[in-house]
Amino acid sequence: MSRLARTLCSLHAALFVLLAFCAVQQFRYGDVWAAFVFAAASIVPVLAVARETELAVMRETELANGQRAVVNRLERATRRRWSVEDAAALARVELAAACCERWWTSAGQSHETTCRTYDHRSAA
Repeated sequence: MSRLARTLCSLHAALFVLLAFCAVQQFRYGDVWAAFVFAAASIVPVLAVARETELAVMRETELANGQRAVVNRLERATRRRWSVEDAAALARVELAAACCERWWTSAGQSHETTCRTYDHRSAA
């Protein structure tokens, strides 16, 4: 429960005590109908405290569900990691698709003379 909600609940409790005191005083010294009004009005702060605590529980539950969703997303992401065998197979496919070793190591700048895509300078 947040600090504001606790403060609000304590104010509602103080109002309940005040209204209950007024109801008792009206029963003892005043009109009976006014005592019933104060008694009925003293129920309202009790309902407000119940509502504030229910909202606090709902917020905590929502926060816990949100954190659980984040954890589930992280777990799914870690389950999708590639195994060593998958990475090795991908590297073999990429190397097989490459022209030649010099092309691979020079980032596509030059080819070996035995490469199928090698162009002679005289052909340029």
